[in-house]
Amino acid sequence: MPLESNARIAKALAERGYNAEREAVTLLAGATDPAAAVAAAVDHAPDDALRITADHVRAVTAADEGSPASPDKNGQSPVETKGSAGADTGNSVPDSEAAPTSGSPADGSVAAVDPGSTDSAPTAGSSAVPPYADSPTADSRTTGSSTADSPTTETTRDPDLRDLEVGNDMTGRSTGTGEYGDFVTTFRDRYERLSKILRGRVNHRPAEAIADMPGGSDAAMIGLVNDVRSTKSGHWLIELEDTTGTFPALVMKDKGLADVVDEILLDECLAVEGTLADDAGILFADSLHFPDVPRTHHPGGADRHVQAALISDVHVGSDEFMADAWHSFTNWLHTPEADPVEYLLLAGDMVEGVGVYPDQDEELDIVDIYEQYEVFAEHLKEVPADTEIVMIPGNHDAVRLAEPQPGFNDEIRSIMDVHDAQIVSNPATVSVEGVEVLMYHGVSLDEVIAELPEEKASYDEPHKAMYQLLKKRHVAPQFGGHTRVAPEERDYLVIEDVPDVFHTGHVHKLGWGKYHNVLAVNSGCWQAQTDFQKSVNIDPDAGYAPILDLDTLDMTVRKFS
Repeated sequence: MPLESNARIAKALAERGYNAEREAVTLLAGATDPAAAVAAAVDHAPDDALRITADHVRAVTAADEGSPASPDKNGQSPVETKGSAGADTGNSVPDSEAAPTSGSPADGSVAAVDPGSTDSAPTAGSSAVPPYADSPTADSRTTGSSTADSPTTETTRDPDLRDLEVGNDMTGRSTGTGEYGDFVTTFRDRYERLSKILRGRVNHRPAEAIADMPGGSDAAMIGLVNDVRSTKSGHWLIELEDTTGTFPALVMKDKGLADVVDEILLDECLAVEGTLADDAGILFADSLHFPDVPRTHHPGGADRHVQAALISDVHVGSDEFMADAWHSFTNWLHTPEADPVEYLLLAGDMVEGVGVYPDQDEELDIVDIYEQYEVFAEHLKEVPADTEIVMIPGNHDAVRLAEPQPGFNDEIRSIMDVHDAQIVSNPATVSVEGVEVLMYHGVSLDEVIAELPEEKASYDEPHKAMYQLLKKRHVAPQFGGHTRVAPEERDYLVIEDVPDVFHTGHVHKLGWGKYHNVLAVNSGCWQAQTDFQKSVNIDPDAGYAPILDLDTLDMTVRKFS
């Protein structure tokens, strides 16, 4: 069968044990007989070579054609190429409405999405990304895939210009044994770090000090929410706990705080200001404060035009894994149009896993967990070899379910040892050329969506649930529910430093928007609807790849299915 795509060229070389330069793959894909060119390049490569270079390919081409194969004055090789620049095959926006980003076709077939203050997500069951009725710029987005081969061009990627650092990685640092004292340590660390943020906003007093204050005094307390419940009169009673004890606060229904109370989750850190009752036994709340992201947050940016692809939930091993969409994506990554995409950030669930939900075995294409990772690694090899890759695990991956999740054991790591990918814990912070990215798989989004009103958090608008986590400065604030939390000396789930980008997956829905200048992106999935998802009414947004401009934080969403 002919090798008619860049991705298949990369896969063919990977099967022979070779990585390849981007330009080498493009030259091979553009050869008159790609299969023969691949075989010749491998045969003529030095014995100690681990990567096929453009020079290797040119040498083979020159030998076959009997003439030099040097680049022309435009940096292009005279090797015959086929196809044209990638075309948008989905529902692209009209030229008059498109706002092409740097590096996009001028005809508007690829449109930049600047989330700004708008919230964007696809409507359930749609194949494109339709606008919200209240979103004036929602039509400016990409919905088409780009899968055709492209002319050969000289790459502009320079690894020396890259800057990537990972923080908050707890892999190999787990200290918890599951004993009661470990949980106390975790929650004490949570309280200390989040209360520090709130102390600049309220005149905090410890619970035991407030208990000794005279009735009628103004007081403020910062604590973890121990309980919140409605009274018979329609008021709300909130019990806060700090390191000295507990104290109750009453939120009167006429205070205009109902909207805030609706957002409170157990175990999150909260500040309450108010006045003590005459007997000093309760605090009448006048205001409530979350740790929150400052409205004055100023995001960073790269000093050059470079991009990152944000994806998640590949689910290799499922019989609904969308291999064709994945091949279209990786093929596009080899085109000149995707040349600025130098980073790939994958937010968990690389494989479908085994025994994750009832009767899952009936929906598996690959039943062995190690084979699932082996096949995923083969798919990952289709990504250009010089791409910087960072991956975190998810709840379908072969790690502990309790968060924070370490970044795999040595056996799984050795299977996924592709392109020097960095495999770190969930969650983790990634600094990419001056842009701070918080990567979290997103299991707690289920709990946030279940606990809060629909207008605050829903599966159709997953980014709004992410806003709540930013507001609470914690990726999994509620303990003891759906989200399992592992006790550690440090609470790795605290959002101590404000990110510029918050990237999650898990819910298989595409949504993005900005909250206090933080771009929140849930990147959808690469798995079509399974029978289990039908049973729980999940209609996934599959085959999308948000492409983030690291210099401007504009975003283009591409659809490959």
